[in-house]
Amino acid sequence: MPAAPLTSARPAATRTAYWTRLLPMLAALACLTRVPSFVRPLWNPDEGFLAVQAGLLAQGGRLYETVVDRKPPLVPWLYEAAFAVCGSGSLTPLRVLAVLAQLLTAALLASVARRRWGDTAGRTAGILYLLLSVGLNPEDAQAAVFEVFILPGTAAALWCADRGRWGGAGAAVAAAFLAKQTGGAVLLPVAWLLHRQADAPRTAVLRLAAGFAVPVLGAALLTDPAGFLFWTVTGSATYATLSGSGLHVLNRALANAALLAGASAALIPPVARALRDGRGPSADLWLWLASSAAAVTLGFHFFGHYYLQLTAPIALLATAALRFLPRERQVSAVLASVCCCVLFLAWGLFAPRAELTHAQRLAAALERRTTSADRVLVWGMHPETYWLSGRTPATRFLTAGLLTNYSGGRDGPRVGEKYAVPGAWPVFRREMSAHRPALVVDDSRGRPYAPDRVPTLRRLLATGYEEVDRVDGAVLYARAE
Repeated sequence: MPAAPLTSARPAATRTAYWTRLLPMLAALACLTRVPSFVRPLWNPDEGFLAVQAGLLAQGGRLYETVVDRKPPLVPWLYEAAFAVCGSGSLTPLRVLAVLAQLLTAALLASVARRRWGDTAGRTAGILYLLLSVGLNPEDAQAAVFEVFILPGTAAALWCADRGRWGGAGAAVAAAFLAKQTGGAVLLPVAWLLHRQADAPRTAVLRLAAGFAVPVLGAALLTDPAGFLFWTVTGSATYATLSGSGLHVLNRALANAALLAGASAALIPPVARALRDGRGPSADLWLWLASSAAAVTLGFHFFGHYYLQLTAPIALLATAALRFLPRERQVSAVLASVCCCVLFLAWGLFAPRAELTHAQRLAAALERRTTSADRVLVWGMHPETYWLSGRTPATRFLTAGLLTNYSGGRDGPRVGEKYAVPGAWPVFRREMSAHRPALVVDDSRGRPYAPDRVPTLRRLLATGYEEVDRVDGAVLYARAE
């Protein structure tokens, strides 16, 4: 069971003074830790994918019909709304929203920790979370991607469950799920808290279920229910297989785990010691960590940004463990985390930008060789080229991954037309006939989805296209008149 509330007996003025002091400090730290995110126009292909999706939706596209991805709709809608208000030429508004998402997550974790363990613990939890939130490759930690917008929902779910607000907890789980399916993993610790609350009303389970079901069903109805189910649940079987890429995937999993462990290095010993001494945190926090780890593992891709889902439970576990250390040891652990954070921020500010530079050069070539009215096909894994060039995709499939099952460097035997999303190739062929692209860019650069291994694309290029340029290994084919 969580500790008894410590804030309920405090005067309202005391509670207000606490947050008046803490929130500005957390806001400043949230801004500081996200400074690198503002120095690049784009951090990773997920941002590019979302930007292109938002543009297509703004032109009248329909999610899961003419605009497709294996994700729920919340983050694409967020991008679309930001573009509607601020224009589509920059991701800065999304970077600002990412700062706010991190601040909200930190404040919710601080509130949970303060309620359970007191004022100092609240401050510690909020600060540790923000310090840990950048402890990965900057391309993963600084991007305004799905996982960043999962985190407020997961923290809100635990916050509501901690207070017995089961309808709100269900809605928060739904918000996390609608940002990305793995956000639903927080349902496990929420259900545990419900199970452990002896005085929970009989309607609590129904309120939790309704709180989750209503937003999810609403999102399905606002899009296309069958398409929503297919693209978010049933249509990704081949994407989640490990066949042929075990060593590659294992290396990525260990590398990203090592990065986050390095960022958490000063916090791991206190947690281990508290656990050994039988003074470990509440079971719900361990369940949150375990369910988040399972979410990272789901699909066997282990991208760095997946690991962001671990940072919130780690921050609370560390906060709980630090309570048992002398004051100077607590301060030392936080300062060591600050030093790690500074190293990751420096990495973000000065990291090389090879793929971004390539995408920018390719986008410039597209702008030179096409007009804004032309449709183009970029055959690769970097949809940001469409957004950077301001050109409309000739197909709803924005990457070769959806048509070949190539994703995250999977180089095993399960890459090719027959491993595509079911039904994708007939749709692709119809789109190529309906609006034949003015320019086709082969950006495979020797990877397993190159046109010579994809018969449909090979035939398309052979019947009406000729090579006109090469840019950093990418081959440009113009339509023969």
